[in-house]
Amino acid sequence: MPCYVYILGSVDGDKCRTYVGWTIDLDRRLEQHNKGIGAKSTRGRRWILLYAERHETRREAMRREWQVKHDTKLRRMVGRLQSRD
Repeated sequence: MPCYVYILGSVDGDKCRTYVGWTIDLDRRLEQHNKGIGAKSTRGRRWILLYAERHETRREAMRREWQVKHDTKLRRMVGRLQSRD
């Protein structure tokens, strides 16, 4: 079953926050984040999907999620692109 690694973005004033996760259903997971279900760090914000990539296995997705979470340059770059819109 394919899995997805994703980056969400939320703008609050001049600050942009990002969140990285993995899922098997991007639409459902984004809806959960916006309803306050799931990760505590995403509650109380309006999130949009900034980036997603598909992986064939859960293991691949979880490995890539860890890499993206720790790639602060990538997260800042994606966040800056969002805050320009």
